[in-house]
Amino acid sequence: MRSAGYHPHMDESAPDTLAALGWSPRWEALFAPYAEEGLVPARVIRADRGSVLLTTAEATLRAELATRLLKETVAAVDLPTAGDWVALRIPPGHDAGIVEAVIDRSSAFTRGDPSVQGGGQVLAANIDTVFVVHPIEDGANLRRIERELALAWESGAIPVVVLTKADLAEDPEQVQLDVEGVSPGVDVILASPPTGLGLDEIASRAHEGATIALIGPSGAGKSTLINALVGEERQETQGVREGDSKGRHTTVARELILLPTGGVLVDTPGLRAVAVHELGEGLDAAFPEIAALSEQCRFGDCSHTDEPGCAVVAAIESGEMDAGRLGSYHKLQREAVVAAMKTDAHLRAEEVRKWKMVYKSLKHHPKYQNRG
Repeated sequence: MRSAGYHPHMDESAPDTLAALGWSPRWEALFAPYAEEGLVPARVIRADRGSVLLTTAEATLRAELATRLLKETVAAVDLPTAGDWVALRIPPGHDAGIVEAVIDRSSAFTRGDPSVQGGGQVLAANIDTVFVVHPIEDGANLRRIERELALAWESGAIPVVVLTKADLAEDPEQVQLDVEGVSPGVDVILASPPTGLGLDEIASRAHEGATIALIGPSGAGKSTLINALVGEERQETQGVREGDSKGRHTTVARELILLPTGGVLVDTPGLRAVAVHELGEGLDAAFPEIAALSEQCRFGDCSHTDEPGCAVVAAIESGEMDAGRLGSYHKLQREAVVAAMKTDAHLRAEEVRKWKMVYKSLKHHPKYQNRG
């Protein structure tokens, strides 16, 4: 029997088991130590302030975070969010539970938290595929797509670009080609829920046991896409605002949705800004041509600006690579350094030392001598 906290967004006709939520032998092995303590596994549907809505093999219920978990958590990104598997304690006779631990994540899509100085915000955890959703009725924002692909690769999931509102675009095939040019190694799908374009290709990635996430700006048509995948009006949809054509937020909390294909979808609110939190391998994965050319540069620490023997700059000068790609790469690289400096005192000190040396060398350079 379901608890009083049963969430209407979970399909009552779907198999009420952990397998339907993506439970696998991997998670069972990771959970083994908690099982010995008498805890039960659960997956987080939605995270709110100080509590989470989650579902077990038996029911969907509200749970508070254990005091020990809050004390031991170093950063907000380590707190449970939609998609997380957690170890849950349910006191006898209670409908509510207590989250004792968050199971190590297999992936996490994280952006810089606009409300926390130097902090990060996990939008979706334990995802297999990230759909980077963008509307193209007025063309595509290539720089934003590059940014979101870098974060998607960094998450540990596989990114796929979904270009929505293709039926409203003047030349959707050309837009698709333009986006493919800044999405090396990534599938780019033209989609239009009203016509059914691209839906089968998208649904094929939401197979049983898979968890997918939709990331994109407000007004991208994510809710319409979800309704088409689910086969019913599950998500509220709204048009764009008059005057500025910007989308209205229709999803206000990250949550899990079971799909008819057997997969699980993590929906997220529309993102007006996607700040960088951390970027490591994700940056090279999003710009593989720059990473490959870097190995041919004369200097191992080449910044690809004005150093002699830079293979990246040479590729731009020869027309082999678009200068916009390098500009976007540098911008994301700088943002990642700034974000890291906010939380890493050693890195801040190193950056200050570096710029002091640059200033000192310029101060004694003949070009800058005898200037009042």
